[in-house]
Amino acid sequence: MAQINVNELYKQTRRKLKMQWVAGLDGGLKTLTSGTVSKPSLALIGHLNFVHPNRVQVLGCAEMDYLRSLSADHAKLAIENLFSTDLAAVIIANGEKVPDTLIHAANNRSTPLLCSPLQSPALMDILSHFLAKATAESTNAHGVFMEVQGFGVLIKGAAAIGKSELALELISRGHRLVADDIVDFFRISPERIEGRCPELLQDFLDVRGLGVLNIRALFGDNAVKPTKPLDLIIELKLADLAMLQQLDSFNTQVQFEEVLGVKVTKVQIPIAAGRNIAVLVEVAIRNHMLLLRGINATKQFTQRQMREIKKSNVD
Repeated sequence: MAQINVNELYKQTRRKLKMQWVAGLDGGLKTLTSGTVSKPSLALIGHLNFVHPNRVQVLGCAEMDYLRSLSADHAKLAIENLFSTDLAAVIIANGEKVPDTLIHAANNRSTPLLCSPLQSPALMDILSHFLAKATAESTNAHGVFMEVQGFGVLIKGAAAIGKSELALELISRGHRLVADDIVDFFRISPERIEGRCPELLQDFLDVRGLGVLNIRALFGDNAVKPTKPLDLIIELKLADLAMLQQLDSFNTQVQFEEVLGVKVTKVQIPIAAGRNIAVLVEVAIRNHMLLLRGINATKQFTQRQMREIKKSNVD
């Protein structure tokens, strides 16, 4: 499971959330390991088992109204109980005034205390979405990741098989580069894998004979994309005559490859002289789109063939 600390969370979301860091400045290195953002309503009345460690807690109108309804001693006790748990950070929403007791508790426990003028539901929605991505289970893969006809496609294969040259041709045909060489994949939901380009490699494509190319500078902003969900894996394989003869055109079995526990459809394309691989990739994606709609050309042809055989036998 990936982690992010509060310093990085604040840096990346403060403008969008209009946040200010008001106390607990020493706690910036506290880590968050979950995308869950909670409201500690029950914790304020003593049910501390509902507060999970290393998470962001948001105090909205209801929580602040409850604290204001308490006597000074009871409010102090409720706040001390809340901060006694291993919180990653506390954010006060709705532009609520920050009580001195909260500031004191945050400083004592070195727990970041932030405030935002956003309404708590909107604040929690944005934070949850950001943290789901930032703390997602991750891995990386070698290959070229592209957006082709709206689909996220990982092109993989042995070194020097022509992945980058294929990517360059696809880019020249109007498709978009996400990442070359190394792709970072994150599981952002149970059935969704997102591919991202490492910051160091963004916009660049390494093509043998030409060197490192800046695709954004060569083809414009629309030729690159920072992230894309993974929809299809295309594996390039060097093929000899024997392998091509063994390929079964009537094999209707769909291949899969697991990425972070999610099954992703895989298509193998043999590389041989005279084959236009860019066209084959485009058609493989169009065919994948048809399969998603339940249209299987091989099955349709086989069924038509069987009907003709039956018809011939009857005649």
